[in-house]
Amino acid sequence: MTLHEHLQHLGSGTTYRYDQPDAALLERFPNPFARGELNPAGVTGTLNISCPEFTSLCPVTGQPDFATIVIDMEPDQWCVESKSLKLYLGSFRMHGEFHEACVCRIANDLVALLQPRWLRVEGRFTPRGGIPLWPKVEYRRPDAG
Repeated sequence: MTLHEHLQHLGSGTTYRYDQPDAALLERFPNPFARGELNPAGVTGTLNISCPEFTSLCPVTGQPDFATIVIDMEPDQWCVESKSLKLYLGSFRMHGEFHEACVCRIANDLVALLQPRWLRVEGRFTPRGGIPLWPKVEYRRPDAG
């Protein structure tokens, strides 16, 4: 089995929607840091993913909001596939939701998919009205210490 054998969205030719966040776009692959033949010494690792092209709409004014979404995590058995993450984040583009709700939804969808040891999602939104807003949420699996 190859690591990408079950990925569905790579090169599928599918037309995607940009007005409704869709967690079904997210895909995962086995974590190479997990114990096994790829990691006989049992090294541990963390991931830092920076997505600088995130956009959503203000639910009140309909104006676009721009952000860099930063995801830090210690995976357990799964890692998120980057193209699927890009497609998922793109599904917010024409969706009206407050910054905090976007960040919370992203974190919850990633936790449901990956069941990481810990995960942090931060939305570094560009200032609107002179006020930068950077909501941050964190998840720590109870048995991860």
